[in-house]
Amino acid sequence: MNTTRTTQHAAGTATAPDSIRSVALSSVRLPLDTPVSDAKVFTGRQRPMTEVALLFAELTTAQGHAGVGFSYSKRAGGPGQFAHAREVAPDLIGEDPNDIGRLWTKLVWSGASVGRSGLATQALAAFDVALWDLKARRAGLPLAKLLGAHRDSVRVYNTSGGFLHTPVEALLENAAASLDGGVGGIKIKVGHPDHREDLRRLTAVRERLGDGVPLMADANQQWDRPTALRMGRALEEFGLVWLEEPLDAYDAQGHAALAAALDTPVATGEMLSSVAEHWELMRSGAADVIQPDAPRIGGITQFLKLAALAEHQHLQLAPHFAMEIHLHLAAAYPYEPWLEHFDWLEPLFEERLEIGDGRMRVPDRPGLGITLSEKVREWTVERCESGDPR
Repeated sequence: MNTTRTTQHAAGTATAPDSIRSVALSSVRLPLDTPVSDAKVFTGRQRPMTEVALLFAELTTAQGHAGVGFSYSKRAGGPGQFAHAREVAPDLIGEDPNDIGRLWTKLVWSGASVGRSGLATQALAAFDVALWDLKARRAGLPLAKLLGAHRDSVRVYNTSGGFLHTPVEALLENAAASLDGGVGGIKIKVGHPDHREDLRRLTAVRERLGDGVPLMADANQQWDRPTALRMGRALEEFGLVWLEEPLDAYDAQGHAALAAALDTPVATGEMLSSVAEHWELMRSGAADVIQPDAPRIGGITQFLKLAALAEHQHLQLAPHFAMEIHLHLAAAYPYEPWLEHFDWLEPLFEERLEIGDGRMRVPDRPGLGITLSEKVREWTVERCESGDPR
């Protein structure tokens, strides 16, 4: 027997399912005011970062609903994400935007010959985030409320003021300014070729801020196992909230041994690009704090799967970058999380997120609560549309 699906509204009237009418993609290059260096630059593996490449997806439906999502890449990969997204975008036209899980699977199989992780799923993240934004907007709810929020604000720490290229005095000024601005914790980059310099910088920060300010350190994967153990032991005196990415992101065994040897919690995960890769860390006991990045693992649909696994393992959660997305996801995690504050993406949006008393508040605007600014158009290097954009 053939059946027709309908959507029941509060007034009791039934309507036909909505459908995706158009998909617009924008490849955007956001310039940074100052070239940025972490340990990967000091080891010669990467050049200083001068821009962030973003992929924006804007969806509209036959019933007039809209959603916006984004993914990103640093140093390389932006054009590749855009190219992959452009190829699979037509497969969304005519689909019901409610079927987010099914659409993620459809898109990942559309490009399965290039894999189900990495650049391919990072490109799909922009669509997936846009679909969730659309769903929450249509419901008239902030995304966190749609997902089932546990809190209306999230602890927040700053990273953008603590890079290795920053002189010590500027490091101290940046940290003080972040705290004065309402941020609750400070993360400092480590991994300097001279390990004594790492200790000198951390000592200066701890002495200036005092013992009561939450402090994190991030080695960006640039230590080997012996160095990570020696430095981890040397850093115990600073009472760090966590030591981040002390080893290569895929060294689950090494991270597990380090986590067992140190009192300081070990955090990692931001560079992984699938739920399966994160699960390897979790089941190995390689992380006390898991740091997934929704744009990197394929979007919100995948993040929710990962968060359920992390909750099952009783792990702390501290999503990486993209606070405009992760604020909502962190607010929906059962255990008290941390959120990473970067102001780099702020020029792309009309709205600003509210910070105070060490926390970032979930906006009461529907969806993600963001509107693209004119800067997005100004910095767009390529754009394409599928479907009927009228």
